[in-house]
Amino acid sequence: MGPPKTLRTISQEAFDEVVRENVEDLGMDPTEALQDAIETLTLQGVDLSGIVRCVPGEGSARDNPLIQSLERLKQLDGDSKDKISDQFVDEIVVLFDRISDLCGSTQESGNASIALRNGGLELLCSLCYKIPSDCEPAVVSSLKTMVLLLQDLHSTEIFRNSNGPRIVMDILNSGKQNVNILYGGFAVVAAAATANEVVKEVFMEMNIDELILQTLSTYRGDCINSLYDAIRVLLTADDHRVVASQVYGYARRFAKIGIANALVDSLHEGLNSSGLVSACIALRAVSVNDEICKSIAENGGIDAVLRCIDDSGDQGNKMVAKVCCSLLSKLAGSDANKSAIIEKKGLNKLIKLSSRFSDDPSVLQEVMAVVSVLTLRSPENATQAIEAGAGDLAIQAMQKFPSAQQMQRNSCNMIRNLVVRNPENRALLLKTGIEKYIRKAKQNHESCKDAASDALRDLGLDNYL
Repeated sequence: MGPPKTLRTISQEAFDEVVRENVEDLGMDPTEALQDAIETLTLQGVDLSGIVRCVPGEGSARDNPLIQSLERLKQLDGDSKDKISDQFVDEIVVLFDRISDLCGSTQESGNASIALRNGGLELLCSLCYKIPSDCEPAVVSSLKTMVLLLQDLHSTEIFRNSNGPRIVMDILNSGKQNVNILYGGFAVVAAAATANEVVKEVFMEMNIDELILQTLSTYRGDCINSLYDAIRVLLTADDHRVVASQVYGYARRFAKIGIANALVDSLHEGLNSSGLVSACIALRAVSVNDEICKSIAENGGIDAVLRCIDDSGDQGNKMVAKVCCSLLSKLAGSDANKSAIIEKKGLNKLIKLSSRFSDDPSVLQEVMAVVSVLTLRSPENATQAIEAGAGDLAIQAMQKFPSAQQMQRNSCNMIRNLVVRNPENRALLLKTGIEKYIRKAKQNHESCKDAASDALRDLGLDNYL
């Protein structure tokens, strides 16, 4: 496959001229002229994102409220050398909020692209630098607007080249006592670092990990979801331009200074915390090696997760159930933690959870994933899993949800681990008629073929390929 096709660009003036020629030279009515220009240029491979599309006679690009707001902000920015005058702060808030409303209403409007194309992000960075730090409404509004414009690699590179990371870090450091500023600032960090390895690196060079730890320690009982999002993004290798990401090293650095343990403290809030889901996802991102996983367990992480799993089943909260199972699966990668989870009746809690969500294959597949990790290369754990009801879970779920591909695949993987070192478990599972459902999964789902073949082979069956 060759490199992606590069789209051609066009200026606003050139686009408007094409529409005008359709009216004056080809005799089209204004609406038809606009639609024809859009269709023709699109077919020619022209990128029309960020172009204001006006019907001739009904205004021009300059009449667009978004363009007008940006133009006024440019005036204010140009008139301010180092600091926005107090007399213009209220107006700036109104303009920021208007741009936020226009860009955040619907993605289909294309307003975010229009703002980006007309220098909106560079302008925001410049104004953020000049807004007095004690003007909370203006700072919060600017950060909210900035997030809406950080949509892709192009925009995050504009942010980086406009000194955005330093500006946002300065805002965060000077606004440590303000939850609203922290929320907005970390939301910008998460948006700017998404799929951009260089931006992640810049934030790490400015010691954002130390700021994150300080914030977690200060606001232990308060939920700042964007902080958890920032942790997740900074530790996710999502920039496809990069062969070897540095995020593994960042995760180790996060754990070394105490962020993993601070996140464990967040979990102790349980389902009373609105940030529980985000905190679980963030902690999973930090849990990159055996040492960190064991440290999390030693600080009560497994106890907290198992308690949340119990509570999620009691309260019917499937989102919490899924993320807690996903986190437990990561922590169970440590052999020491496997034993701890088993000793704390983790298998029984998982099977109980599966019975509470027996009608939701998305939860069942997460339960199966944890059981698979717990029983990997552990015949003792496989025996206990069968006794807890893992075999019944497999047959009932595969029978009930034949079209749930990931669940079927996870079930095959779990079955394999239950029987590969436990001949006695093979007979028990074969008596349930599990073979038929494994073969159906193999036949019906391409993604299940390898896992199903492995399960059939380790069940001691012929014709498993």
